[in-house]
Amino acid sequence: MTAPTTRVEQTRGAAGSEKGAPRGRRGRAAVPWLFLAPYLCFFGLFVLAPAVYGIYVSLFDWDFSFPSYRPFVGLGNYVDLFTPGTLDYASFWRSMRATGLFTLFTVPLMVTVPLAVALLVDKPFRGRTVLRAAFFAPYVLGVAVVGVLWKFVLDTQHGILNRILGGLGLRDDIPWLQQEPWVWVSLVGATLWWTLGFNAIIYLAGLQSIPRDQYEAAALDGAGRWRTFRSITLPGLRPVVVFVVMITVLASANVFGQPYVMTDGDPNGATRSAIMYMSDVGLGESRMGSATAMSYVLALLLVVVSILNFRFLVGKEDQS
Repeated sequence: MTAPTTRVEQTRGAAGSEKGAPRGRRGRAAVPWLFLAPYLCFFGLFVLAPAVYGIYVSLFDWDFSFPSYRPFVGLGNYVDLFTPGTLDYASFWRSMRATGLFTLFTVPLMVTVPLAVALLVDKPFRGRTVLRAAFFAPYVLGVAVVGVLWKFVLDTQHGILNRILGGLGLRDDIPWLQQEPWVWVSLVGATLWWTLGFNAIIYLAGLQSIPRDQYEAAALDGAGRWRTFRSITLPGLRPVVVFVVMITVLASANVFGQPYVMTDGDPNGATRSAIMYMSDVGLGESRMGSATAMSYVLALLLVVVSILNFRFLVGKEDQS
């Protein structure tokens, strides 16, 4: 027969279980961090460490040609960007203006046109899958391929677009890649064609997450298409719209490949983006300290714009 458990033994067992419970909870709390550890290692190695090192570089007159002579200038590289008459002041802010114009032109189109496409391909009809693939297919191309392709299409003398316009009796010598405002039409149009499918797929996923019974109830109440879109579709897509606006603003502000391949910053540097100018200064002129300072100014502006966009869009959601 088993001897009855004494009160002392019961007290020891209870105390042991109380001591072991926190250890078990700590072990369970550490499990998510173990799964996050690989990502955190790569993030720290390839994102956080270069960012911190970049701040260090921006405080020096950093020249690759003279590794033994890199004088400390403190915030001098930053001050020069805001001081008229310095070496980089005019060119840097002109490139920032080009980046701002490109962002201003592309973001509204990249937010609205993919939404219209998503609404179209969300309807059941024959050939819907093929149409979805056709819209998304250009996104798998590299920016160099897209740039070279559109450079041939938009060539003033031999481009197919001017030939088509000439065949329709319209002007057939439009300088798509040489003069303003045609260069902006070309860059924005090529970017829209290239990245349209990505945003459309995001919208399509958001549309499919909206409960269908809401549309059925709206139909029973006699709501029209516009009323249904305004009262059901748009509120249901609000988090998706916030995400699309954020990533589109960031992508447009970091534009490099399209103007680099299609216009090379012409005419007269009007389409030379901020990233293009930074690469010219840092890699072409070996002034990495100045180029790094420019990159952090751009990053700070993007942080401010992102916060304003987020507060505006999410604030409207909270008010509604």
